[in-house]
Amino acid sequence: MRHAVWLFAVAWPALAQAQQLPTPDKTAQGDLAITIYQNGQALVQDARTLALEAGRTRQEFADVSAKIRPETVTLAGPGIGIVEQNFDYDLLTPYKLMEKAVGSVVTIVRTNPATGAETREQARVLSANGGIVLQIGSRIEVLRDDGLPVRVIFDKVPENLRARPTLSVTLQVASGGRVPATLSYLTPGLGWTSDYVMLFDEAKSAIDMQGWITLTNDTGTSYQNAAVTLVAGAPSGARAFGQLEGDDTTIDQPGTETGPRERLGDYIFYPLAQRTTIANAQQKQVSFLDVKAAPARKTYEWINGWLGADTDPRSAASVLKFSTSKNGGLGDQLPSGTIRVYMRDRKGEPQFIGESRVDAAPMGSAMSIRTGEAFDVKGAAVVVERKKLSARRWKTTMRYDFTNARAEPVTVDLAQTGLWGDVRVTDQTLAGERVSADRMEWKVPVPANGKASVTMVFDSRY
Repeated sequence: MRHAVWLFAVAWPALAQAQQLPTPDKTAQGDLAITIYQNGQALVQDARTLALEAGRTRQEFADVSAKIRPETVTLAGPGIGIVEQNFDYDLLTPYKLMEKAVGSVVTIVRTNPATGAETREQARVLSANGGIVLQIGSRIEVLRDDGLPVRVIFDKVPENLRARPTLSVTLQVASGGRVPATLSYLTPGLGWTSDYVMLFDEAKSAIDMQGWITLTNDTGTSYQNAAVTLVAGAPSGARAFGQLEGDDTTIDQPGTETGPRERLGDYIFYPLAQRTTIANAQQKQVSFLDVKAAPARKTYEWINGWLGADTDPRSAASVLKFSTSKNGGLGDQLPSGTIRVYMRDRKGEPQFIGESRVDAAPMGSAMSIRTGEAFDVKGAAVVVERKKLSARRWKTTMRYDFTNARAEPVTVDLAQTGLWGDVRVTDQTLAGERVSADRMEWKVPVPANGKASVTMVFDSRY
């Protein structure tokens, strides 16, 4: 049995339309300013000039967001106040038109595919719930997917069905005339994320960094020629739009420099340099960062957990280190996003070598991008001795062994984490540095096609 479907076209008699349909390439929007947050919310400010009559009058605002939060609407203008507002979100589609026509009479036009001849019948729409059920004379008929050309003609558009999302507002107007007014509202469906493309030049120990803002519009409405400001940070009440999961962090040391970006409270603004159109159901990318030849270095990183053994050789992480500082770095704050890293091969062609999450980083931050695991550089951790000195004190001797199968020497950044509490290093074959309350680091040189070992003694007190 074949299933019934909604198979019809819509014809509009020129003199029987209930409302004037707008031209598709025109908009009722005025001068737009949009502020987009990282939680999928946006503030839309739409400045229009209204032709108003004095007293109580009704004004329609077409081309607002189909996901507008009506409770957040404000209208600012001299001598006007909102008495009542209604948001008409039933949009004009063939399906909605048929739903609204239930109980009404429409014209069914069928075309004979062999002769091209048309036949017309008057039909009452009985149901549009999962299929179109019609009463034609004394018979009941279901529009079926039988391959025959069929269209439905309506004599009007229902008054509560809109071609575009429309906000209807009843105003109290002090004096008539042309009045400048700004409609403001919050809407979900507009969001942004940041993405970075990094090109690393190993010979020059430098990076080129391009930052891209990706705008996403799922509001059901296009915004024409808007001044757009992006806000790094999410106001309370919602998870950040596009927030990345996981605990992979890129910040070794948070920066303390004040960046050049405008801020409001604890939020940082990224205004787009030029006005732009954000079309509905569209992703748009706009450049916001372009830095050439910033200093960077490649290294290898091997991390061991709380004074535990890790005797099976494990690859070191391949890491790029750089700074966001004004002098000797990128010179900017970085909103959270994803960095994708490329290196040039022997032919000079850029090749993708990895990607990493980047946390929101203040200017002056020391950054590390982990691009993958090193094929030729491996390490292991051995507990040489663990001795109990008292009920709350232990002595642990650790040895860290590294191998390098590359034809050139490398330096491994060895990190021992989990050093909470009163943990002291009483002996070490290589000087290290405590970089945080629970972490120490050593730079271990490993010769080409060779091995290296370092030993540390930890005195742990609880």
